[in-house]
Amino acid sequence: LGQCGITSSKTVLVFLNLIFWAAAGILCYVGAYVFITYDDYDHFFEDVYTLIPAVIIIAVGTLLFIIGLIGCCATIRESRCGLATFVIILLLVFITEVVVVVLGYIYRAKVEDEVDHSIQKVYNGYNGTNPDAASRAIDYVQRQLRCCGIHNYSDWEHTVWFKQTKNNSVPLSCCKAALSNCTGSLTHPMDLYSEGCEALVVKKLQEIMMYVIWAALAFAAIQLLGMLCACIVLCRRSRDPAYELLITGGTYA
Repeated sequence: LGQCGITSSKTVLVFLNLIFWAAAGILCYVGAYVFITYDDYDHFFEDVYTLIPAVIIIAVGTLLFIIGLIGCCATIRESRCGLATFVIILLLVFITEVVVVVLGYIYRAKVEDEVDHSIQKVYNGYNGTNPDAASRAIDYVQRQLRCCGIHNYSDWEHTVWFKQTKNNSVPLSCCKAALSNCTGSLTHPMDLYSEGCEALVVKKLQEIMMYVIWAALAFAAIQLLGMLCACIVLCRRSRDPAYELLITGGTYA
């Protein structure tokens, strides 16, 4: 590869170790974002195993911080043992992120079935006079996603809450945000959100899972480049007796 190639590899490797620290923070943020968002929609999504990709990606983010520290020390001192350890750990993390991507796609495909299975039960359990956690979740989703009912506002007519209130109206969370005098009455359907919540909840949860997938793919590619550069440095050190260390005082260990 020539001296130019080995110098470039060392420079890129130092730069990548700094990226690993930034990546650690970003991955932990993505994982935390998934947890926070899941908490808002957990009544519509009963399979807690869907959080496995988020748990793994937070663990990977924490490990990347340690990897960045090991990589910086190993690269600057150019320790053969340190670089070899660095490559092995990166390989394990790379495999883990591939697993995250696979699980992400599996659970992303299950989102629609999960929501379809649970959303009817959640709406039937709505109690507007004494809101419980499920009721608050419905009101939150309807306001945030600007939707009403499962497929449309008419779905409320089949709920226990609607039959008990007997006022021919839907929850105020169905009212369009721009209207201050909306009472939720079905006699004024133009005041209500027309789109159902099921499709929007599915879309939101699938988008969140895609954040995890893309984050894992992006940093897996960076780690692959890191492994390549470290391997180039290791191979050149082993074969070239005239190899020069990046800094004076480095070790050949």
